[in-house]
Amino acid sequence: MERINFELYDLENEKKLISKEYRKLLRTLKNRLNPSSKKSLRHAFDMAVEAHSKTRRKSGELYIFHPIAVAQIVTEEIGLGVTSAICALLHDTVEDTDLAIEEIQISLGNEVAKIVEGLTKISHMIDTTSSMQIENYKKLIITLAEDVRVILIKIADRLHNMRTMDAMAPDKQKKIASETLFLYAPLANRIGLHAIKTELEDLSLKYLEPKEYREIALKLKETKRQRTKQINEFIQPIEEKLNKLGYKFKIYGRPKSIYSIWNKIHKKDVPFEEVFDLLAVRIILEVPLDKEKQECWNVYSIITESYIPSSERLRDWISKPKSNGYEALHTTVMGPSGKFIEVQIRTSRMDELAERGVAAHLFYKEGKTGNEKNPVDEWLKKMSEKLKASNDNALDLVDDFKLDLYNEEIYVFTPKGDLKMMPQGSTILDFAFEIHSGVGRKCIGAKVNHKLVPISHKIENGTQIEILTSGKQKPNEDWLNIVTTSKAKSAIKNSLKSEIRAEAALGKEILVRKLSAIHAIYNQENLQILVNHYKYTNHLSLLCDIKNEKINLQEIKKFKVVAGIIKLDKPKRIKENNTEISDKDVIQKVKETLKKNSDLLIMGEDSSKIKYSYASCCNPIPGDDVFGFITINEGVKIHRINCPNAVQLMSKYNYRIVKTKWSQSKEIAFLTGFKLNGIDGLGLINKMTKIISEDHNVNIRSISIESEEGIFEGTVKLYVNDIEQLETLISNLKTLDGVIDIKRIEE
Repeated sequence: MERINFELYDLENEKKLISKEYRKLLRTLKNRLNPSSKKSLRHAFDMAVEAHSKTRRKSGELYIFHPIAVAQIVTEEIGLGVTSAICALLHDTVEDTDLAIEEIQISLGNEVAKIVEGLTKISHMIDTTSSMQIENYKKLIITLAEDVRVILIKIADRLHNMRTMDAMAPDKQKKIASETLFLYAPLANRIGLHAIKTELEDLSLKYLEPKEYREIALKLKETKRQRTKQINEFIQPIEEKLNKLGYKFKIYGRPKSIYSIWNKIHKKDVPFEEVFDLLAVRIILEVPLDKEKQECWNVYSIITESYIPSSERLRDWISKPKSNGYEALHTTVMGPSGKFIEVQIRTSRMDELAERGVAAHLFYKEGKTGNEKNPVDEWLKKMSEKLKASNDNALDLVDDFKLDLYNEEIYVFTPKGDLKMMPQGSTILDFAFEIHSGVGRKCIGAKVNHKLVPISHKIENGTQIEILTSGKQKPNEDWLNIVTTSKAKSAIKNSLKSEIRAEAALGKEILVRKLSAIHAIYNQENLQILVNHYKYTNHLSLLCDIKNEKINLQEIKKFKVVAGIIKLDKPKRIKENNTEISDKDVIQKVKETLKKNSDLLIMGEDSSKIKYSYASCCNPIPGDDVFGFITINEGVKIHRINCPNAVQLMSKYNYRIVKTKWSQSKEIAFLTGFKLNGIDGLGLINKMTKIISEDHNVNIRSISIESEEGIFEGTVKLYVNDIEQLETLISNLKTLDGVIDIKRIEE
């Protein structure tokens, strides 16, 4: 928000627009308002208008339009009631204005005050004007668990911000988009807000990968007529049969979301035209509650009579809904045009839950207190309890939490026939820890459908699993690479920590005796000196290796004893201009140096001021959009904006991100490469090397070409000066007969 000269604006017209938006909100809530709640809503609206009267958004628009829009999303798109609309109107007042939470409590009651206070806490934890601090995630999830309406209003707030972000600076757009993709989109998915989750992903991609976003959007536009024809051809026979049988239904087709298509293009490494099941058809039935399951399966039979289904793509979330309450039948069939089409079969009740989320169903309609239980409440409570009890560092907590957000679910059976729900990609070891942590710690393998498998075996949908245990088994660090669920990871880490602490205690006894022999004492200062000298990250690892005789304590004689304190003969410290500095000073020193240069690192010009290098995960070259990431020991690492690690770095460590741009110098050659494929032909490699080496004067590091049945695939690694040179080279290579596709190596 910023204060602006109001003389520049048509205030009277803005007042009319505010009134118009408020009346629109009233119409959305028409069936839920009574005289008392209508009065409270108006009072909240007046409080918000007054509180935000002096502020405007970056676009110049009066700020009050934002909370009204959030309230509209909360009620119309999510389906919450009057209380939530009131809280949405006031969600920024306590943080950004002089309005106190006590005033809200007196005017509108404890329930509203509590939700607004929860929203205020989140705003302090996630400051979109700077960066998301990793240590605040734990507090964030615990706060959200107190009332699920807090999370729903916050998602609505983020959705409106994403919809209206064009006026912001590009670096701010990327930071907020990264944060949205990292946390808010998965959260929306986890609580069943599918439509909002999809829009958040698409909007995030719009700012993170604008070029690819526009390309996919353009291709969707160009192929709209063709898709419409395919959908109509597909729908016609199904529609006729459903009408003949007397069903009340809606049926329509749509393309997959831009983000979903982009994701498949990158994961499968295929062009837009070859994305599997690009189209989806949704059938929504109007049937009584007691006949939902039967009629959905009947419609499935009608579809598979007309089209051949892919047996591997059947998903039954009616017999056993997802943990977020989602219910539907999904299948993929071969359409009349030779294209795979996904079909989703739902009832109108299921569709309401799928689009608005289970938390927005009957639980928060007028007259409810917000205390009724539903799957989202139970999941948040479970996550909150786990986070409160955990001693893991914040980074591990977030990674585990993200696993719970992202993973789809499969169902397996115990030997007694009990049904268990597990995230897709889970292993036998995950399942063992899901049963009980004691079973997990002793797991040596399992029988899957009576066949013996190892602990690393990935479980499949519908299988029966019997866990095998041994009293001699115990967890080791390799297990962390086998499991995927947060429950299993946490249990393994706790077991390893217990074992480490036991070994460290024995190592401490050995060290105490050794220090005593040279008349030194065991204390924190001396222990830290030893940790630094032997280059350990923590004292537990040092003490464990002492116990396991990995450290020769005879070296302790090289230490001098002065007044009972160990001093190293040659201190191992980082030095800068012969002045000792500690690791914790590195980030501050780099930022202070950059501050003198407007927080901008220019590669090729500032090497005398700032140490920098290029990240091997994305191999940036001049001309690429890049950013700098401050490391502790390696200076600033330069990454491409579309680096596979970019979203994670921007979300978790934004305080280490610095603006970066290239100088105009073209004296340095950078290693990069591309993959290509096509139809093999006589002399093709010679033609390629001629274009690369002779026509473009580019040095080749390596060429690897494999050909099979007339089709070749290859990788070329070479040194170029900048992105322009690489793109020109690739463009010329594409003109060769037989070359079908060339893509730059991203990792």
